[in-house]
Parts: sequence; structure tokens; C-alpha cells
Amino acid sequence: MSEALKYEDEVGKVLIQVQDDLRQLRHTISGGGETLDIQALDTAICRTESVIKKRAEEYLKTVNKQLLILPCIEDLQKKTLPIPKWKPTLESFPAINHQTVNPARPSPGEKVPHHRITTGATVSNNISAVAGACRHPLYPTKAEEDVRADISSLLETDCPSSAVDVCWLQTFIQHKSASLHHREELCSSKMGLIGGRSRCHKRLTWGKEPGPTQERAGRECTPTWTANAPTPPPSAASNSSGHTNVKQVAKCFTLENPQDVSALVPVAKSELPFIITNGRIDPSAADFCHFKRHYQTCWDSMIDPLETLEKLLREFAIPLARVSGTRLVVFGRGSDIGSGRWRRTPLADLLSVLENMEEVLHLVRQPGRRYKGEGGVEAASILIQSCWRRYIARTAFARHRRRKWAAVTIATSWLMRAQMCRVREALQARRFRQLENHRSRVQHLATNWKHIQSSKRTIIHIPSLGYSQSQRLKLRGFDILQNIQICRLCEVRDENVEVIYISPRPLGEDMHRYYGNLLKHHGVTTETSPAQHFIIITPDAVEWFPTHNMCLSTLLKYSPRTLRRIRNLIQGKQAYIVGGVAHADDLAVADELGVPILGPEPAVAQLYGTKSGGRRIFTGAKVPVPPGQGDIYTLNQLHETLARLMTQNMEVRRWLFKMDCESGGRGTAYCDACQLGCYGWAMREFQRHGPELWSTAWAQEPVLLKYLDEVPEWLARHAKPAKTSRYPNWACFLKTFLRQGGVVEAFPPSDSVTCLTVDMLLEPGGEVTLLSCGDQLHGPGQLETVGSVVPQTSVCPDALHSICARVGRACLQRLIVGHISLDLATFLDHRTLEQKVWTIDLDLGYSDQLAMTQMLLFMTGGTLDCSTCRLEVPVPIKEESAHHRGAKSLVTNHYAVIGSCLLHTNLSMVHYNVFFSMCKAHGIGFDWKERQGTVFALHDSSERYSLGMVTVSKDLQGALMTFARNLSIIHQEISFPKMQGETNFKDLIKNIEDVLRTTMQNKVQGVEAVS
Repeated sequence: MSEALKYEDEVGKVLIQVQDDLRQLRHTISGGGETLDIQALDTAICRTESVIKKRAEEYLKTVNKQLLILPCIEDLQKKTLPIPKWKPTLESFPAINHQTVNPARPSPGEKVPHHRITTGATVSNNISAVAGACRHPLYPTKAEEDVRADISSLLETDCPSSAVDVCWLQTFIQHKSASLHHREELCSSKMGLIGGRSRCHKRLTWGKEPGPTQERAGRECTPTWTANAPTPPPSAASNSSGHTNVKQVAKCFTLENPQDVSALVPVAKSELPFIITNGRIDPSAADFCHFKRHYQTCWDSMIDPLETLEKLLREFAIPLARVSGTRLVVFGRGSDIGSGRWRRTPLADLLSVLENMEEVLHLVRQPGRRYKGEGGVEAASILIQSCWRRYIARTAFARHRRRKWAAVTIATSWLMRAQMCRVREALQARRFRQLENHRSRVQHLATNWKHIQSSKRTIIHIPSLGYSQSQRLKLRGFDILQNIQICRLCEVRDENVEVIYISPRPLGEDMHRYYGNLLKHHGVTTETSPAQHFIIITPDAVEWFPTHNMCLSTLLKYSPRTLRRIRNLIQGKQAYIVGGVAHADDLAVADELGVPILGPEPAVAQLYGTKSGGRRIFTGAKVPVPPGQGDIYTLNQLHETLARLMTQNMEVRRWLFKMDCESGGRGTAYCDACQLGCYGWAMREFQRHGPELWSTAWAQEPVLLKYLDEVPEWLARHAKPAKTSRYPNWACFLKTFLRQGGVVEAFPPSDSVTCLTVDMLLEPGGEVTLLSCGDQLHGPGQLETVGSVVPQTSVCPDALHSICARVGRACLQRLIVGHISLDLATFLDHRTLEQKVWTIDLDLGYSDQLAMTQMLLFMTGGTLDCSTCRLEVPVPIKEESAHHRGAKSLVTNHYAVIGSCLLHTNLSMVHYNVFFSMCKAHGIGFDWKERQGTVFALHDSSERYSLGMVTVSKDLQGALMTFARNLSIIHQEISFPKMQGETNFKDLIKNIEDVLRTTMQNKVQGVEAVS
């Protein structure tokens, strides 16, 4: 490979030297008209011919014998010989017309210019040598024959034997020099092809700038490469005498020192533009040949981009594209880095080599342009077929994907359904097992109830409100509502009772200290302090679910450490659970602890704990109930039922609508019958027929039809919810009412109505025990209870006991045990002037009144006898006497006012120590010697807007006045003129004033009756 490069370089040097010698010879001939030495010219030509032949044969042998093996890059870098660069002087090139001129041969009679040239065989030999110098082993055979034919015509020229016309010889040499340049370019291109096949990165392409004959006419030929060694000019002697020195001319054709030829360097780069017409390059165009000659050494890197560019222009039928040579070279050099990198070149980068790139891009971007060029029909057909195949494949794939998605969805749904079924079955089995365990434990509790009540026992108080999730999420301060019954702690007044109280929220140190001191220092004198008999525990899950409003049983169920602690505390003791509103998780907690629940099953509580369920129990117990109907779920049923009830009970002026699952007056609405358009006419009809005839259907029918027409509009316009904070209008209330179901019942037809609450214990042994009774105190409106007066004074104790006993037995028949709360309403019938008592509501669970009653009994040390409705408080003996030593302790009748849920938002701005200091300054406190005064129940440590209060006095009027005075003082101390806050203090004070007024009137009437 190295020999090929060496010989290739030597052949190039010989050719370059031949061109230089020819130019010197032409210059010498044109410089003077004297006769040349033909012998010297013949010698120089022969020597040149022999050198060219020898070097060409050696090079051809080397090329034919070499193996085409890809060389290593290291070898190429180390062994590649530098390319000789030829840089002749520009002064040595005269202005020559490149158009082929056939020299005129002199006729026999024509005079020949006086240029003397050596004649004879020397001319023939020397001209043959010139022809040999022009021959190259790679030249086509036809080219050699043409050169030989021209030389033969020269030899046969009919001229004098002594001399040759110098002008004619000069023209002949110019013509052959141009032909030589053309053959050299052809040779160089073939040599470049051979070098490319052998992976040789050096190319030898020499020659002048080619171009059309008509373009080169009259122009000075500018060489592409320049030689470092200038061509020696003719001597001064020859210029002066008109004759050329033959030795000097011969020296011009002889390569005495080929190693002195320096490396070729490119001239300064220019744009070198050329034109591509209709996607094809004209190889004979002057601009393209000029560009190609300038960048012949790096031509391999531009072949692929040019072919790609031509193909692109043909495909898009671009008529004319002007290529910037400089940009193309930069693009080609940057694109051949990495195999195939230029093939991934974007279209915009490839077209960036064009000077009219915007025009070409505009044509390329025209829709359908691709199909106007080369192979457009085939491309269109391919595109149509590919689009159709793609559509078919895409459709099939989409169909397959839909089927796969459907299969996955069906399989997933089936698996989820199967899993849900398995989980549901497991949960059902677990709950059934828990229910069976609960029933067995309740049976054991019923069998041993008497023994348990008389022995030491542990009561686990869980004040859980097991409402539905929608109800719990709508309640503000749900954890505080559950903690209102914290006064259950006071059940430790019984020496045999230990209390474990589950708090729905963490209690602060101030509350722990308050209840600890209350139960330690102010309890009944015992051998052991009551403070040692209670413990307050907060479930772990309270911190995990701070905003979910879960009931306390659910939080305890998800608190395994708390359950384990409770289990350790009750180990080896008689224990049972006293809950609140029943929930399914009560059974789970009881099963984990292994203790019974003193209460009904959750399903039974859910069935009879509603307003409609309570009416069914009252109907079964045959106690008086207000006119009404339960289990209403449709609007038509509501309208028909209400119209019928209003027609049958014309004396009722207000009708109530109660939701089944709400409590505390939150799910109650009312509407006054006097606002009905036909009410006056209906009353006249009622008075005309009289009460006796009105019970017949024919008398009621006209009024019933009239009511059916007007009741829907009457309800829509005049019905109002009792608490607008929960249900702002009748439409919202009605939507929930019909979804949950509810009751329509009459409000007592009297201006003076008293409601009372009775708390009972349905013992598992089957006995009914009355634990508390009190007249209700209402807050905002007449339907929300916030407190009571204990004991009740509105109903005869015997009648009250009879009603409660019948309701209790009816509940026991329906497997309802534990604590229940019964609401009654009493009023005076204006027709008969007799007192009527209606049973209006039933709550299954531990009530707020009962919890506050436990605190009342703990603080006073008394007992509440519900059969006689008396609160008996023992009187301390001041002096011992013989008369009293053997007698029993004296007891007095006391009255208490209980406020279970007193709300005031400004209380949150006052800490408890400041609050108690303020109360002490105003004389608000409890007298432990007289067993009367005021005591508070704290509900929480953080928000502090809610508390309970109990006032005890020897008379009812004193207890009411003390309660109202305390509320007024607290409100004045914590409120400002511009910041009154949200409170129920004012409504409660107003209600107490009404009770005091009624009490005074009753006393006056009693005194008058006695007198």
C-alpha cells in the first residue's frame, strides 16, 4: 500500500513537471521568432517519455498486485505520505484562447515567418516524445490513438525540412496541452476511484479549471494549485536576440529533482456556488467543476450528501436549486462523523446548504409535491397502501385492545367481586360470632345480675354516639358531644363500683386535676378515696383519625394497645360495658374485652331507636301518644297523612315533622295550621257539626278534600325547620326527611306545655327501675332541650310511674335492656280542664340528664326517689344529743337545676383557673356543709366553649334563680358590647323566667284555693 502511494505521488510529480515544461516551452516560443534547436527539444522529450513510461508501468504493477485491505487508522496517520502541491507562478500563464483552433498549414507558395527550427528526423522523434509524455497507463486506448494521429499529422506536415513555423508549433502545443489537461482529469478521477476502493484517503486530481469552450474563450486560465518553486523565466540573451536557449527549454521539461515539489494547499475559500437543475448536477458545468477541483481532497465526504440532495430535489420536482459550496463542505465534513450519521440528518439541515433554501422549502412543504417528482406515483401508491394497512392494523389493534380491556375489566371485576364476597362472608361470620358471644354473655349477666349488683364490679363507660356516617360528619364538635357525659365518673359514689371512663378526646392536666380533686375531697366519707376508683383512658386511634368523626366504639376498636390495657385492668373482676347510642362496633369491642354490654343489640336499637320505632313501642304499651303517623317515606304519603290527621284533629294548631334518625331537635320542623287558607272555613264546619258528629267520615270529607288541595302549597310556603343551622329551608329538610323516613305528629294544643324526661334502667333480670326524672329546659325554640329541673313537678308521680312501667315492659318484650330515656309532654285540655300526658319520644341509651344526675347525687350525697319525685339530701347533725343518737339522720327535700350543654363561644378565651377565680369572686360555688350551691362539669381542655352546670337549693324557685343569676354573671364577664358571641344562655334565661312566672302563678292559685 505504501508503494502504491509512493508511485502515485511520483506519477503526479512527473505529470506536473510535464505541464510546467510545456508552459515554459510555449512561453519560450511565443517570446521570440528565432529558430529553435530541434535536437535539444527531441532530447528533452525523449527523456520525459522514458521517465513517464517507467513510473506508469511501476505504478500499474503495484496497483494490480496489491490487496484491497482496509488499513488501520494508526497506519494511515503514520505512513501516509504528504501530497505534493504545485504552485506555479501566475506570470508564466499568458492569456490563451482555449477554443480549439486548427492551425493553417502553409501552402507551397506562401511565405513562412522567419522562425528557424531544427528540422529532420529530430522533429519527428521529439514530437513522438511529446506524445509519449502525454500517455498514461490509465488513459483510454482511443485517447492515445488520437494523440498519435495528431503527432503523425504533424510529422507529415508539408514544411521545409530545415525549420518549422514557430507560430504553428505554438498553436499545436497549446491544443495538445489542453487535451493533456482533460486526460489528466480523467486519469485523476479513475485514480481517485481506485484509491477510494482501497480506503486510501488521499486523492490525486490535477488540472486546470474545466468548463465549456465558449465560456473559457478570452478568459485567463486561473490554476487551482500553485507550486512553491517558480518557473524559471527565459534568459535575457534569448529575449534580446529573439532566439531561445535550447538547454534552458530542455531543462524546463526535465524533472531533475522531483522531491523539491512542495505540498499543495488550497486557495482562500469562497462560496463556490453551483446549480442543480431538475435534481441533477451537470458534471461539465464550470461552476461545479470549479467547486469539485477546489475540494477534490475531501470529495468522498460530499458524494453521499450530494446524491441525497439530488434525490431529494428530484423527488420533490425542484426546478432550480443553488448550492453554496462552502456550506456543503461544512455539512459534509460534519456529517461523516459516525457511520450513517448524515442519513439521519433532518430535512432542514440538508437544505441549509442551498442559497435559495426558503424557495425550496416552500415547494417541498406544498401538499402533494412529493408525488409530482421522481417516483411520485410509486410513493403515492405506497402511501395509500401503507395508510390502508395501517388503518386495518390500527382497527384490529383497537378491537383487540378493547377486547383485552374488557377481558381485564371483567376478570378484575370478577376477582374483586369474589374477594368482596369472601371478605363479606368473613365479616358476616365474624359479626355473627360476636353477636352469639354477646347473647351468651348477656344471658350470663341476666342470670347473675343480683349478685353482680351487690358485689364489687367494674363499669366500663363508653359514651359513644353510634350515629350514621352522614349524621356524624354534619355535627360540629362531635367528640365534645360524646364527652358531655363525662359525669358518669360520679358513679364511684357506690363503694363497690370502679369506673373506667373512655374519653373521646385527650383531656388536659387541668381537667384531670379538677375531677381528681372533685372526687377525692368532696365525696362521701369512705375508707378509701373515690379518686382511687376511676381511671380515664383515651384510645390511641384518636390521634390517627382526628377529622373522621368516628364514634368512640370504632376508635376503641382500632386501638389495640388501649384494649390490651383495659383487659389487664379488668382481669379477674366482674365487669360490663355501659355504652351510648348502639353501634355494630360495640360488639367487636365487647368481644375483644370478653365482657357483656348492658344494652340492646345494635340491630334492635336501630329498629326501635327511631321516632317511628318509638311510636310502635308506645302503641304496643298502650300509653297515650299524640295524633300522628310514622314510617313516612314519600311526598304523597306525607300530604295524604297530614290532610287526614288535620281533618280528624281540628283543635291541633301546630304539626311537627320528625326525622327517624335525628335527635336533640336537629331533625324537627313545624308548620302552623292557622296559616292554611281554608282553615277558617274548616273550623266553622267543625263547630257546625260538633265534636260528636265530626268523627263520622261524611262530615270530614269536604274538609279533607279541601286540605288535600292546599296542603302541598301550605307546606312549601310555611313549613320551617326548628334549627336552620342544620337545614336552612324546608326543601333541604324535606329531601332528608323522605330519604330517612319520619313521623308526623301533633303538637299539644295548649299555650302552656311542659315536657319532662324520665331515665330508666331495664335490668337484664326483667325489672324496670326509674333513675331520674326532670322537667325540661329549652334553649333556642321549644324543641331543643339543654337542661332540666330535678325532680319533675309537672305530672303526678303515680301516673308517671304507670306510664314508665308499661313502656319498660314493652321494651323488655322486644329484648331491649339497659338504659333508656322517655320524653313526655303534659298540658291542660281546655275542653275538659284535665291534665293530659302524651308519650312523645324514646331514646335507647344513657342520657345527658342521667349523667348530670349522677354528679348531683355525688355532690349532695342524697338519693332521688322517682316514685315520689323527691330529691332527699341528708342534713348534717350539728350537736349530738341523746335524742338523736339512736335516730336516723334527717333528710330534706332539695331541688336542682341541671344544664347539661351550655354553649358560649367566648368561654374559649378564658382558661379554667381564671374562670373559677371569676366565679369565686361573684360567690358562685358549692357549700358542702349545706349541700347546696353550684358545681360545674368541664367537657374539654382545648376549645372550652361548652360546659355543664348544676345548682342545688332547698326550694325550686331558689334553684332556678341561682341558675339564671349564674348564667347572667358569666355572660357579662366574658362578653363585650361588640363581641357577644354565639350562646344559648339568653334563651335559657328567658325560659327560666317563664318557669318562675308560672311557678308564682301556681303558688298564688294554690293559696287562693286554700283560702
